[in-house]
Amino acid sequence: MGQPARTRPGTSTQALSETYDTALLDLDGVVYAGGEAIEHAVDSLGTARRGGMHLAYVTNNALRTPDAVAAHLTELGVPAEGTDVITSAQAVARLMADQLPAGARVLVVGGEGLRVALRERGLEPVESADDDPVAVAQGYGGPELAWGRFAEAAYAVARGLPWFASNTDLTIPSARGIAPGNGAAVEVVRIATGAEPQVAGKPLPPMHRETILRTGAKKPLVVGDRLDTDIEGAVNGGVDSLLVLTGVTTPAELLAARPEHRPTYVDADLRGLLTAQPEVGAAEKGDGGHVCGGWTASVRGKALALDGDGERLDGLRALCAAAWDHAGDDSCALEAGEALARLGW
Repeated sequence: MGQPARTRPGTSTQALSETYDTALLDLDGVVYAGGEAIEHAVDSLGTARRGGMHLAYVTNNALRTPDAVAAHLTELGVPAEGTDVITSAQAVARLMADQLPAGARVLVVGGEGLRVALRERGLEPVESADDDPVAVAQGYGGPELAWGRFAEAAYAVARGLPWFASNTDLTIPSARGIAPGNGAAVEVVRIATGAEPQVAGKPLPPMHRETILRTGAKKPLVVGDRLDTDIEGAVNGGVDSLLVLTGVTTPAELLAARPEHRPTYVDADLRGLLTAQPEVGAAEKGDGGHVCGGWTASVRGKALALDGDGERLDGLRALCAAAWDHAGDDSCALEAGEALARLGW
């Protein structure tokens, strides 16, 4: 990883929208869920943009084209152009174009976003393993993707063709709950063939490279809801991150995070872009406790303990410091249920 393990959430005396030039925003679970805007997202993004922050939308979901995503954002009240959207389909298409000859035929298992991205890189999408493809590209195809598409991929991969996946997120947020993501579909082909794909999406370098190439960000802030993609991708790229609790990550998972999954900042939702981030410091007693706002978090035996009162996010930040400091370079295995219950989680 090349960086010391983070042992506490970071501090910012200015609003994050003033500290960073570009927000690299995940979409599912951050801006919207199931197609509907998440509470406070539209107003917060509008305020950040008017204040001069560049907004870019970086998604592992390869189903839709950037133009379609931008149109959806605009309908929700977040004006965006296709050039503001970076998808894992674009990242995997660049990865494939770097390895395949121009005009190469590629078997596609996924949606229109993946087909458009491949064409932009001079590759020709085909539908069957019998169409003489030289590689396989797999991306999220939505709930209507036919089972036979996985069979086509398996036939081609079993013949020895190189296999590329836009991303391997096992789950995806929806309006009805957590649904299977592209990673679950990739597992189908993996089980059938025993092969391993090359993966482009977050948290891996091809996606970070695609994002920086397309946005030109100088001081970016990654904003996401997933520890294993958004936050790990930020750590891998050496940039700061903000975790929002509007998607798949729970407070308990955050406390147990391994070093590569620990965000720089933690907030409830995208309003966190518009505020300073409070200091998390050591308790004055010197007993190993950590303080944020009116809360003091510490380790007692095999459990995290929380004393005091105040904003519940401050309590969570203090608990993060106590848990991460105790765990060091490992994941925290301390019991946290009672402490989180005090905060209403």
